[in-house]
Amino acid sequence: MANVTTNTHRVGRKRRSEWMQPLGLIGATILIAFALIAIVAPLVAPYDPLAQEARRLMPPSADHWFGTDQLGRDVFSRVIHGARLSLPYALQLVVMAGILGTVLGAIAGFFGGWVDGVIMRAADLVLAFPDIILAMAVVAALGPGLFNAVLAVVIVSWPIYARVARSMILTLRQEPFVLSRRLLGASSIRTLWSEIRPNITGPLVVLVALEYGHAVLILSGLSFLGLGAQPPAAEWGAMVSEGAKYFDKWWMSVFPGLAILMVVMAANFLGDTLRDVIDPRSKRHLS
Repeated sequence: MANVTTNTHRVGRKRRSEWMQPLGLIGATILIAFALIAIVAPLVAPYDPLAQEARRLMPPSADHWFGTDQLGRDVFSRVIHGARLSLPYALQLVVMAGILGTVLGAIAGFFGGWVDGVIMRAADLVLAFPDIILAMAVVAALGPGLFNAVLAVVIVSWPIYARVARSMILTLRQEPFVLSRRLLGASSIRTLWSEIRPNITGPLVVLVALEYGHAVLILSGLSFLGLGAQPPAAEWGAMVSEGAKYFDKWWMSVFPGLAILMVVMAANFLGDTLRDVIDPRSKRHLS
């Protein structure tokens, strides 16, 4: 009994130490900070992000911490309000792509046969193209706009989740607890939901966390190219694009670019930590 208690305490300490990884804490802190900034942006921003009241192209100063842009708008206020566009839309993107890809991958892996062939060939077709190029083509067909950019990236992102879900289900569907559930008369949908879903949720959550940074980056890239957020919206990628026209006015691009960099790195840090803690197949658990 004492040995069992000791082992339980060791497992608990190991799990807590995994959650307390420095990079994971840094990533979670940065993401929470940006989320809070996005929520209270109207209260924190010193100026209206669309107001053209200051002198044009002013460098950083006590009055305008990040300087002003070519229209006299405060860059600091625009970076703060940019979090209200970049973060929620990226979250919406990964959730939509995750749900779509997981459902299709689950259907392909569980039923197999021609259903599996059709879904996986569609996934291979999407993955055959660079994601940014295919997203640009889809946005060009739908029309410029941030929501259309989200739909475009969902279309190019779902195969990642589908492949992961399918690979896990191909293994799980041969497990004794799944086979016994089927022998007891449970339907395919009920088996997927009650037996397989809990076993694939953790790794898929890890994948969503890892893909969140990529979602922020690709949405900013589409806005940089003029296919995402449209003027005068304060969006980080669009701000970097505007600043690229004024190479000597470094503050116009540097500060929104740093915001993108921080969010992407924080999402990767948090995703790596979640993988170590949740995914039993990660290297840390195998070591």
